Amino acid sequence: MHQTTGEQISERLPEEKSIPEPAVAPKRRMRIVWESILGPRVTEGVLPARVRQEIARQEVAAERLIGIIQLGVIVFFAVLYAIAPRAEGSEGFNFVPYAITGYFLFTIVRIYLSFRAVLPDWYLIISVCVDVALLVAIIFSFHIQYGQHPAFYLKTPTLMYVFLFIALRALRFDPRFVLWTGAVATVGWLGLVSYALMSEMGAMKITRNYVDYLTSNAILIGAELDKLIIIISVTGLLSLALLRGRRMLFAAVREHLAVEDLSRFFDPQVANSIVSADEKVKAGQGMIRDSAILMVDIRSFTSTAATLTPQATMRVLALYQQLAGKIITEAGGQIDKFLGDGILATFGAVEETEANEAKALAAAVELNRVLTAAAPQFREAGWPLDFRIGVGVASGEVTVGVVGVDDRLEFTVIGDAVNRAAKLEDANKAVGSTVLTDRTTYDAAVKQGFSVAELNFRSGEVAGINGTVELVVLA
Repeated sequence: MHQTTGEQISERLPEEKSIPEPAVAPKRRMRIVWESILGPRVTEGVLPARVRQEIARQEVAAERLIGIIQLGVIVFFAVLYAIAPRAEGSEGFNFVPYAITGYFLFTIVRIYLSFRAVLPDWYLIISVCVDVALLVAIIFSFHIQYGQHPAFYLKTPTLMYVFLFIALRALRFDPRFVLWTGAVATVGWLGLVSYALMSEMGAMKITRNYVDYLTSNAILIGAELDKLIIIISVTGLLSLALLRGRRMLFAAVREHLAVEDLSRFFDPQVANSIVSADEKVKAGQGMIRDSAILMVDIRSFTSTAATLTPQATMRVLALYQQLAGKIITEAGGQIDKFLGDGILATFGAVEETEANEAKALAAAVELNRVLTAAAPQFREAGWPLDFRIGVGVASGEVTVGVVGVDDRLEFTVIGDAVNRAAKLEDANKAVGSTVLTDRTTYDAAVKQGFSVAELNFRSGEVAGINGTVELVVLA
């Protein structure tokens, strides 16, 4: 297979002139900044209904998972609490076992409901409030249980469990619930701090000494602000990560659907190359490859179609393109474009492959066989004559790239091989053949393993091609 280096490409393709990019408008600049922060500007509404339904199904499954994890956590703490010795000095009312029991029952009910129906958003909001309220109530109960000033509970490490509730909500992949959990936790902790500050001052003081803060009922305002800042920061960062991830998911799904849609208008390999390109595809991009070109056309199509109804014409074209497209694809070719009743196909142009000439000639012979055998189907579709085609195959270097303008691009192949394939296809009329190629292409195909039962070699002039051409008739 001929390999083309970057220097060779630059030598053979016209030099691309540098065009200064226009200045970025302020609104576009702001949009770029926001997208760099929040991710691609893609919403769930751009997705098909089936994709939105699958996302909703996964959200429901995530809510069940959250409930099961919470149940596991509460069971773990219940067991731990049951086997742990009672702390010294805890002679007051112990709220913990009642809270654990109540939360256990609430979680069981929530899991049960999640398997019975889709939990509405308002129920999930209430559930988050219950989660955080339980934690705040347990923390608040410590000063009662141990007979201390409310400032005592500000030192408890139990607050760290709020991050467990926030992280659990991230399993749903919806930043709204993470934000709500963080907001409720912030309000809850502010309430605890405010209550401690408003309690009688005799047993409490505000201090800037960290040792006093740890060893007495003093309150260090900076320490409480640190806790609030951490809660808000973790909530914000996790929500931002979820929002970006969600938008990137929607963008990825949209790109995947774009490939599927493009594949209906382009060959799938062409569509993938366009969507997965490292840079934005623009006119003037191209590369040189060795490939085989196949051109096929329906004989007497224009004059015959003029006698048919539009519906009959489209039925015939649809049947012809379906049969021909399957043969070309199965032979390893890619359909570059449909040209009315003509088809331009390439072998080895979109991506480098081997035995391109053999594949193209095998496809040409098979096209003649299958379309001739399908004559009854074409008559049923409305074609009044024997269905006949002409096929031309040529090979050589072609330029594969993008042509057009910024808002209207076309992926195509250009080169002498394309021109010769078109001229050979048309020369079938003068030669009285159906499948025609040149000697160079045929010899290359034979070396690659191609063979047919009967051949007819002849030399002659072909309109549009300079000099004498050694023609090979394959059908």
